[in-house]
Amino acid sequence: VKITETILRDAHQSLIATRMTTEQMLPIIEKMDKVGYHSVECWGGATFDASLRFLKEDPWERLRKLRAGFKNTKLQMLFRGQKSAANGIDIIRIFDALNDMRNLECAVKAANKEKAHAQVAISYTLGDAYTHEYYINLAKRIEEMGADSICIKDMAGLLVPYEATSLVTELKGAVKI
Repeated sequence: VKITETILRDAHQSLIATRMTTEQMLPIIEKMDKVGYHSVECWGGATFDASLRFLKEDPWERLRKLRAGFKNTKLQMLFRGQKSAANGIDIIRIFDALNDMRNLECAVKAANKEKAHAQVAISYTLGDAYTHEYYINLAKRIEEMGADSICIKDMAGLLVPYEATSLVTELKGAVKI
């Protein structure tokens, strides 16, 4: 299990409409880089258009500054585009909120073509249809699609620790990524 820190993208996107400037982020980067995170998700989602429309910043310059500051930590994004890899993104996290695999294939192929790490996120939810078998079948399809890794995206905070342990154990037994 690897930890991705999302404060530089999702936290301020969700809480303050992605209005943190690059200059507000830069002072903490050196400390964050020493924590030992697998990756820091710092780009994608609304960061691109918010930089342009509201902050009057060049989103590519933001990415280059973050890349320069994170010397030991991989940078990750929520899917935005192929040019991102050329400007410093290592891992592209690709997801569909409804787990519709048809919406992911093109993005995985594009990430693979750019030699970026294609991480597909399984959106976790609860309900009668969402069994371990359901998630294992998704994971197998994701692996066959050519993804490099799988992430469980628990945007609603529904995956409690004991269930996470059980589900991750079964997923690891079913796929190699």
